[in-house]
Amino acid sequence: MSTIIPTYRSRFATAIFDLLNPIPYGLFVGTLIFDVTYATTRNVFWGKGAAWLVTVGLFFAIIPRLINLCHVWFAPSRFPVTSIEKLDFWLNLLGIAAAIVNAFVHSRDAYAMVPLNVILSIITVALLSIAHIAIAVDKAGLTEVAHD
Repeated sequence: MSTIIPTYRSRFATAIFDLLNPIPYGLFVGTLIFDVTYATTRNVFWGKGAAWLVTVGLFFAIIPRLINLCHVWFAPSRFPVTSIEKLDFWLNLLGIAAAIVNAFVHSRDAYAMVPLNVILSIITVALLSIAHIAIAVDKAGLTEVAHD
C-alpha cells in the first residue's frame, strides 16, 4: 500500500512560512487597488494608504523569504528541492525587488508617483501570483512513498 506523505524539513519553519507567506501578497494586492484608485481619483488618501500597504507588506515578507532562502539554497541533500520551488524563490525575489522600488516611488510628492506606482504594483502582484500558482500546482502533485 502506498500513501501520500509530504516531506518537511522543519515543521515549525513550514508552519511559520505557511502562516506569514500570504500576508505580503494580500497587502501588495491592496497596494495595487489603492494605486489604481489614486491614479483615477487623485485623492491623496489612496496614495498614502498605498505607501503604507507596500511598506507593511515588505516587513511581513522578510521572515517567509528568509525561510524560503534556507529551504531552497541551504537545504540538506536528503530533501531534494524541486525546480518549482526554485522558480517560486526567484519569482518572489523579483516581486519583492519590484515592491522595494515601488516603496521608493511612493515617497515621491503627490501625483508624481503615477503611473510608475501602478506599473510596479502590477509587476509585483503578477510575479507573486505566478509563484503562488506554481507552488499550489507543485503541492497538488505530492509524491507517493511506499511503506511496508
